[in-house]
Amino acid sequence: MLVDKPEGPTSHDVVARARRLFRTRAVGHTGTLDPFATGLLILVFGGATRLARWAERHPKSYRAVIRLGQRTDTDDRTGVVIAERTPAEWPPRTAVEDALAKLRGAQLQRPPAYSARKVAGERSHRRARRGERPEPAATPVVVLALELLEYRPPLVTVDAMVSAGTYIRSLARDLGELLEVGAHAEALRRIRIGPWSVEEAEPLASLTGRETLLPPLALLSGLPEVPLAPEEMPAVRVGREIARPGPTEGEAALVESGRLVAVGRASPQGWHPAVVLPPYEGA
Repeated sequence: MLVDKPEGPTSHDVVARARRLFRTRAVGHTGTLDPFATGLLILVFGGATRLARWAERHPKSYRAVIRLGQRTDTDDRTGVVIAERTPAEWPPRTAVEDALAKLRGAQLQRPPAYSARKVAGERSHRRARRGERPEPAATPVVVLALELLEYRPPLVTVDAMVSAGTYIRSLARDLGELLEVGAHAEALRRIRIGPWSVEEAEPLASLTGRETLLPPLALLSGLPEVPLAPEEMPAVRVGREIARPGPTEGEAALVESGRLVAVGRASPQGWHPAVVLPPYEGA
């Protein structure tokens, strides 16, 4: 299910609401949104929770408002201001565009101190809340697009498309460092995850628990589909490999009559069912 998260609740709060409305504990989500952020959150139900990682692999698109002149300990407006600068003249638009250009492409990104990344086996945000100064290790990310939409100093509005695991808060912080004035994310909205748009999402406040859910197969958008013969079904249902000529690497959706049965991983012999859905989940 596609949900438009408002500002305020955590992603876990959205999951908790869905559990109550749909009367099931088996609910998860893909791609956490911070409480101050809004936009697209994908909820997964039942056996489809095991398919979340395939949805998470897609690039994500955001619209962000970045405030120049202030650094915060969280790299967003919810944090404590730790440095502030109001220059006599703000950087010109050309300087902002040049800085954004430097932030595009493959890079090592330093996650925010207040993040779920682990430092010495513990979540970084837990260490930060105890007053420590954790430094999460930089991780490889790809900024596929980063475009300036509006510049009204000290506010910079951008559209960004990034690989999974990229922090927009970190991009805001890094933009401020490049411009030598400091910066943080003032507002953030996720507008797309792969093929799914927030325009298709249900507002959280309007959920009733009677909405029609997308089929599990939708989570595997981009994977090829391999139709199963009736005689192959018993083996796949118990996780046994099926002999089938074809690719020797990669993944595919193993389907029967258009319904997802399993996610298959290619092998020299055929397809190995890596994740098998219960029969009632394949609808």
